[in-house]
Amino acid sequence: MSAYKGDRPPTPLRFTPSMEAPEENEAETNTGLIEQLGKISQTTFEHSGRATRSVHAKSHGVVRGELTVLDALPPELAQGLFAKPGCYTIAMRFSTLPGDILDDSVSTPRGLAVKVIGVEGLRLPGSEGDVTQDFVMVNGPAFSAPTAAKFLGNLKMLAATTDKVEGLKKVVSAVARGTESVIEAFGGKSPTITTMGGQPETHILGETFYSQVPILYGDYIAKFSVQPIFDVSLLKDTPIDANGRPNALRDAVAEYFATKGGEWEFRVQLCTDLDTMPIEDASVVWPEDASPYIPVARLQVEPQPSWDPATVAAIDEGLAFSPWHGLAAHRPLGSVMRARNTTYTSSAEFRGKHNGCPMHEPRTAAGLKG
Repeated sequence: MSAYKGDRPPTPLRFTPSMEAPEENEAETNTGLIEQLGKISQTTFEHSGRATRSVHAKSHGVVRGELTVLDALPPELAQGLFAKPGCYTIAMRFSTLPGDILDDSVSTPRGLAVKVIGVEGLRLPGSEGDVTQDFVMVNGPAFSAPTAAKFLGNLKMLAATTDKVEGLKKVVSAVARGTESVIEAFGGKSPTITTMGGQPETHILGETFYSQVPILYGDYIAKFSVQPIFDVSLLKDTPIDANGRPNALRDAVAEYFATKGGEWEFRVQLCTDLDTMPIEDASVVWPEDASPYIPVARLQVEPQPSWDPATVAAIDEGLAFSPWHGLAAHRPLGSVMRARNTTYTSSAEFRGKHNGCPMHEPRTAAGLKG
């Protein structure tokens, strides 16, 4: 891949353990999160007979591709997975937020999970012996709650409405989309409203996805984003009509990849000021004028079926995606990320047990084929 040509990044802060400050009663919060997410999984299992993810249950496309680290990155960016040029096999999964499988006319935030295969190095606890690095992202620059404890309060409401009154959810979604469009017209965006169904009905492949919360970046601290470039970037804000089409997004993704490939830039935003770029408050958008997102790698996908049974079985059903699958150099940071360590594991174990298909971590590209 052609050499890095960007400006030198701003001077980043070096990470020290004192920068993290666990909440009081964090263990109790994590127990509550596991309980609520378990309720979502159990409810959807009882209604469908199939165990699904407790969040981001509905997939809209699963594809294989490559991640190529750019050449000649400056030292601040040449960290962890990105320390030296290389090419890796990846799996990409596009999804939407809820834990129940909804008609696409209930338009909610979109997600992207990327699993990178063949990554060697010191591992995070629980992923020893693996050679994967996961990145889990959503199409908004910040999380909907500042801490895991605050998110638990939101989750209780979501758990109570799982698999219920889909018709009402469609009405709420339509109202929420109208409200969100007014907010966005004045330059804003409301995570609460989009979570309630106010996500604009646009093509999922045109979205920019964000880690939303901080992750260790070697010696430093960063947030990540994946932004479409070239042909796929033209899909930004392209309307999708989901009226009477419960899988409109899946159909749109399949139509695109049937004849075209896609390219995205993997970008890093380094933390330069803890006051404006906090670690423990996940709801804060880090200012890009102080520290812009800078490309460090490129993701490439060739034309392929995005919903064939073998790929769905191997990637959508057989894999779990977690920010805690990876290198110690990319340890998740902050309250929300610490909670994901236990909650993601619990969700994956529930799926594996009830579907009779334990989750596995692929070691080669062959592990992504059904």
